[in-house]
Amino acid sequence: MTIELNIGLVLPDVLGTYGDDGNALVLRQRARMRGWRAEFHPINLGEAIPENMDLYTVGGGEDTAQILAAEHLLKHTGLSRAAQAGRPIFAVCAGLQVLGESFRASGRVVDGLGLIDATTTPLANRAIGEVTSTPTGAGFTEGLTEPLTGFENHLGATILGPSAQPLGTVTRGIGNSDESATADLHDGKDQRRGEGAVQGSVIATYMHGPCLARNPQLADLLLAKATGQSMDELEPLDLPAIGELRAERLKA
Repeated sequence: MTIELNIGLVLPDVLGTYGDDGNALVLRQRARMRGWRAEFHPINLGEAIPENMDLYTVGGGEDTAQILAAEHLLKHTGLSRAAQAGRPIFAVCAGLQVLGESFRASGRVVDGLGLIDATTTPLANRAIGEVTSTPTGAGFTEGLTEPLTGFENHLGATILGPSAQPLGTVTRGIGNSDESATADLHDGKDQRRGEGAVQGSVIATYMHGPCLARNPQLADLLLAKATGQSMDELEPLDLPAIGELRAERLKA
């Protein structure tokens, strides 16, 4: 039986600044290499968000783009309904912040979608450079075993609430926040070492790269979840060049 996969590429016209559209391309290609019928569907500003895609990707952008995206996604609630139905959503950088409870942009606090129990305020200094982490295995990322690698470039300090868990534990770089961002916390939790967020069917991260090109196991986890399979059921792909890329980036 041929598997059909429809990927919703959410607002690439405003959240496509950092090449994160590449995540949808990676998912489509890894699906097609397994013989699946796979397509991604750009959903632009002003268009309704279909709630029946198998999988969604959301990218990054600047302050004005974030605000436009948040307003659009709060008005057109298809992505929120897709999350409630358990459809996988993968969000990067500004996408992470927009899916949270609130974020600061253009000098004001902006409401997010509330799909992630997280708030974002400004960092004291921009986080920029290579970032690596060890998967936490939180929620439906339990199958992840390989180190995560990406390139972070953000001014957001994201603090997770009790309903969200980090995607990874930072081994290099800043991740969600730095010491200045967490200095006023008194709950006994050290959130400085967390990177990204996992809650329900949502996986979010600050890793650009594109992230799923640099982390094929994470891409395959999303494909497995979108098609109701386990990681073990996916046909393995022999791609030596990807392994070489990962080794290079992990050493960088």
